[in-house]
Amino acid sequence: MGYYDSEENVQQYIAMAEGYDGRDLVTILAQHLPAGSTVLELGMGPGKDLVLLGEHFQVTGSDSSPVFVERYRTAFPAADVLLLDAVTLETDRRFDAIYSNKVLYHLSRQELAQSIQRQAEVLNANGILLHSFWLGEGEEDFSGLRSVYYTEESLREVIGEEYEVIEFGSYLEMEPDDSCYVVLKKRTRS
Repeated sequence: MGYYDSEENVQQYIAMAEGYDGRDLVTILAQHLPAGSTVLELGMGPGKDLVLLGEHFQVTGSDSSPVFVERYRTAFPAADVLLLDAVTLETDRRFDAIYSNKVLYHLSRQELAQSIQRQAEVLNANGILLHSFWLGEGEEDFSGLRSVYYTEESLREVIGEEYEVIEFGSYLEMEPDDSCYVVLKKRTRS
């Protein structure tokens, strides 16, 4: 059972995340991706960023938590949402971009590398990734929930050769420069 498979943990997360969303990240993605493009959000949680992404793009939400997926489907029955593991991405659908806001930092470095590699298979040609992480070094465990911190250098090590780094930046979420994002473009194969 995953941490967010519990209704209690989902409620705690929703309360903790009150007042936070990925508006600025969505704006950055919109600078690299034409309006109307297809976007898969990994780890949509309560769906705040999914709504913001939907203002620009054709969106599909996903989460590995059945609680988050069912809550969103109940609130928005016509929404395109999938129960999807961020590492294996077991879907035959393809997207122009994949987006996550502070989701993939819960994966081990090896799982993140697997996910990034699998994302290349789910992306259309010249597809874009935008993912955000907590900025720093090391790894922590909070009540069974892993948090792996990344720098630009450590992210580049995980990303490998499948992508070109288009943009890397840091930003304030709770404290100055506590967060970072990376925009990647899938390399075309000759």
